[in-house]
Amino acid sequence: MDSITVLLQLIVAFGLLNVWLIRSNQKTPYRGSDGTSLKNEFAAYGLPLWSFYVIGFIKISAALLLLLGLWQPFLVFPAALVVSFMMLGAVCMHIKVRDPFKKLLPALIMLFFSIVICIGSFLKDH
Repeated sequence: MDSITVLLQLIVAFGLLNVWLIRSNQKTPYRGSDGTSLKNEFAAYGLPLWSFYVIGFIKISAALLLLLGLWQPFLVFPAALVVSFMMLGAVCMHIKVRDPFKKLLPALIMLFFSIVICIGSFLKDH
């Protein structure tokens, strides 16, 4: 389970960093509603602009903590738990705007991966 957890940590961390730091201003087939950027996506969900910055900060921080968790394992569980809640929120937002399943699939996969990371980290510590 340990090597799977490490692999998933890398996938989730770099996935979040890719979305929030590299592709935040790009249109992708997975953007909610008809969003052409992350900011547009948040607007399509009916969320205030400040939430874009707060959620971005939380997701980028959690991604960095997942990476730091490779050396400091005590960081993994809380970071993965935060990502789990963030991804649950993302799935709910996609459902709210009635996106097709294809658009919510990446958030659903990240939710599943982060839950597996939580379980792996918990089992490793107990």
